[in-house]
Amino acid sequence: MNKNFYITTPIYYPSAKPHMGHAYSSIIADFFARFKRIDGFNVHFLTGTDEHGLKIQRSAEKKNIEPLKFCDEISQTFRDLSSKLNLTNTDFIRTTEERHKNSVQHLWKELEKSGDIYLSKYSGWYSVSDEAYYNEDEIEEIDGVKIAISSKSKVEWIEEESFFFKLSKWQDALLKHYEDNPDFISPPSRKNEVISFVKSGLKNLSVSRKSFSWGIKVPDNHDHVIYVWLDALTNYISALNYPDTKDDLYKNFWPASIHLIGKDILRFHAIYWPAFLLAAKLPLPKKVYGHGWILSDNEKMSKSKGNILDPLKIIDNYGLDPLRYYLIKEVSFGNDGNISQERLEDCINSDLANNYGNLCQRVTAFASKNCNDIVPSDIEFNDDDKKILDNFTNNIELIREKIDRQDVNFYIDFIVNSLFEANKYFNDQEPWKKKNDLKRLNTIVYTTLEIVRKISFLLYPIIPSSSLKALQIFGLEEKDIILSTLSDHNYLKGNTKLNKVGILFNKIERIKEND
Repeated sequence: MNKNFYITTPIYYPSAKPHMGHAYSSIIADFFARFKRIDGFNVHFLTGTDEHGLKIQRSAEKKNIEPLKFCDEISQTFRDLSSKLNLTNTDFIRTTEERHKNSVQHLWKELEKSGDIYLSKYSGWYSVSDEAYYNEDEIEEIDGVKIAISSKSKVEWIEEESFFFKLSKWQDALLKHYEDNPDFISPPSRKNEVISFVKSGLKNLSVSRKSFSWGIKVPDNHDHVIYVWLDALTNYISALNYPDTKDDLYKNFWPASIHLIGKDILRFHAIYWPAFLLAAKLPLPKKVYGHGWILSDNEKMSKSKGNILDPLKIIDNYGLDPLRYYLIKEVSFGNDGNISQERLEDCINSDLANNYGNLCQRVTAFASKNCNDIVPSDIEFNDDDKKILDNFTNNIELIREKIDRQDVNFYIDFIVNSLFEANKYFNDQEPWKKKNDLKRLNTIVYTTLEIVRKISFLLYPIIPSSSLKALQIFGLEEKDIILSTLSDHNYLKGNTKLNKVGILFNKIERIKEND
């Protein structure tokens, strides 16, 4: 079995500050990366910034600074966000780096070599905001302004000399790939959209621009810059040192296990990118997953709407782990999710403070008082204990399968149900009534402590800092978190000292307004 796993976020377009949509993509990718690591995989996790194109050039001109200086500043805010979100990315790529430029120009030459690039003239609708071309049937006019129906971004008519990529040539090969690899595009609803679009007929794609200069130059024709999406998509292999296909990074991690993206850029990833790769005779990524949008008052967040929620402010007010937990639990993965302060606070109070935090506190406080602050050693499991412990063993394979299908909802539901069952078990077993049967009292305490350990391991990919704090109870560290140990019900060593860790999550007190 190949134990390498390569996951990518979209590379973010640094024309404005990071918002909740960026945070969501990154947190979800980090969740998968952490899970795969604790399951013994060698993980490469890439994020970064997409720094070329007309939108960047215009933003820099407005500020009267050089585009690269503008990108340096904004790209740093995305690096800072990675740190603030506690991401475990192993690389951060910028499309202004030399390694990337070399990869893009090499890929261009490969596309030329395969006969897929030709010079012609482009005339049509173009959105600077989306850096995307639109057909006549994909735009509408509102109050005299032409906009793209899908994104509501303004489009403008452009006419200029351009190099084209023979996208239409790859229509049948793409449809065959979708058919032969049914999981290539996920979730299924997105796959159907893509197949329908491809079947309607692909037009050749303009892949260079002459009317602006901020981009990677076309090899041997410096009047043209390479279309920003051909440039940007190549980041997934430029970060692996392509074109050196003998490099260990490329050999170990390409093709990518999963490109995690927002649904609005699915067409580029599920049609253009595989077509470029097919033309260059390179392997295709194993999966492209288009997740939903994070909505603010049921609208997609955008700079133009002024409804951007700042993840950094939420982190400052509530903490990082509550935000990570909330986004992973409350947004049904694959669908759009509406952000609500009230739901966030409910999540903190109900799931984190009451269910998880309270379980950790109750059992450790009881063990402190009745087991001399140590893990009990004189134990004997009965059927009730085995049943609740075996629920983890019996589900390890299913959890792995669900993660490989990106079924985040199953994973979080399993944890929430396990917490409910753990609290119920402790209440129903009534260890405080077993002081005349120390072996039974010890076994109930041991079983509950072992469940805390297992749940904390499962929570680690979601709320890493808080789960590590909980695991300090047992003196366990990050390196000790191994998924397969969920099936070891005697993992905790008897007579190990139990450490006090304090409150894991503070409950949010709501201020009641006077009538």
